Amino acid sequence: MHIAVFSQYHTNPDCPATSRHYSLLAQLAQTHRITLITTRTWEPQRLTQEFAWVPPGVELHAADIAYENRMGVARRGLAFAQYAAYALREGLRIARPDVIWGISTPLTAAWAAAQVARWRRVPWVFEVQDLWPEFPIAMGAVPNPLARRALYRLEGRLYQQAQAIVTLSPDMSRHVRHIGQAPGSRWPFDPAKVHTSLNGTDLELAARATDAAVATLRREQQLEGKRVILYAGTFGRANAIPLLLAAAEALAVTRPDVVWLFMGLGYYADELAAAARRTPTIRVVPPQPRHAVFSWFRLAEVSVAPFLGMPVLDTNSPAKFYDSLAVGTPVIVTNPGWTRELLERHGCGWYSPADDAPALAQLLAELLAQPALLRAAGARGKELAAAEFDRQQLGRTMQRLLEQAAG
Repeated sequence: MHIAVFSQYHTNPDCPATSRHYSLLAQLAQTHRITLITTRTWEPQRLTQEFAWVPPGVELHAADIAYENRMGVARRGLAFAQYAAYALREGLRIARPDVIWGISTPLTAAWAAAQVARWRRVPWVFEVQDLWPEFPIAMGAVPNPLARRALYRLEGRLYQQAQAIVTLSPDMSRHVRHIGQAPGSRWPFDPAKVHTSLNGTDLELAARATDAAVATLRREQQLEGKRVILYAGTFGRANAIPLLLAAAEALAVTRPDVVWLFMGLGYYADELAAAARRTPTIRVVPPQPRHAVFSWFRLAEVSVAPFLGMPVLDTNSPAKFYDSLAVGTPVIVTNPGWTRELLERHGCGWYSPADDAPALAQLLAELLAQPALLRAAGARGKELAAAEFDRQQLGRTMQRLLEQAAG
């Protein structure tokens, strides 16, 4: 079977980013022909050269289209349009696929997949990584009412046209089903075609976080005798970085032995650098390749996966959440959605409100005073990750859905 994959942002484990689709494509390429239509956005950002840029057996079509987190709305929109045009052209040139896999974000990538599927008369599967246009609208990136209505229309049509829809969390699935089932919906569709496949994690990479690797990292970072809290991810506007900074500075007053590590890049990089200069217990570390990040998670006693207090962000399925649990480090979330429910049901993490820095500082102080509690929660999280978050298992689910869509 020939599968054409439309994804604007391809990464591999050498990149400082999740590599969900690298893992899934590697599995699919063992039994199917794969054509990937993407961009080279992340290729210059490789930090190591351990992995092939695409898995063996994947045919690559990649455009040179610039994109970065700091871009403004107009510049991002141009990048989205450039990729959609490129993907449309390439999708009509490649050998006719049996099924198309369109991955959003952005929504324009899924639009290109849908157009090629229609013109080439093949089914397509829509993977929803983030809720668009709900997310950019909530963040104020689409102020024009006409543009908002056009994006909502596009979203509804794409859901309706897709043979199957795959989301990365149960809350995303509920949102998508509601669009098709709401009374008077302009885009009705069968809710049974909506499936949840969690973002997951790479357990074979997590296994690299051995006792020896973590001990070496602790020595290199001069963290002997320190208690570590980790945030690893984008320093973006949606990630509640000011909340973490306020909590870190409050905790520094009473717990000078606690070090906060902020790993990443993004919008709040300057604010984090300034905080690190004035507060010795705050450190900013450079992004790490995917295959190395697990040792940093295991180095920490607890990690944080925060987002602003917005309903659309409650649906998120962040890689850092799974990666932390995979190595036995419990997680604190700031959204009262499915991640909170999962952590509390399995006893492997905690919730703290997104708008209450003193509460987060207090929770962390209480947890750090109970190392046995942290260890037990981490062990439960590791068991959960092995049972439900393995991308090898999730890849088999995705393969089945693509095969079913192709008929």
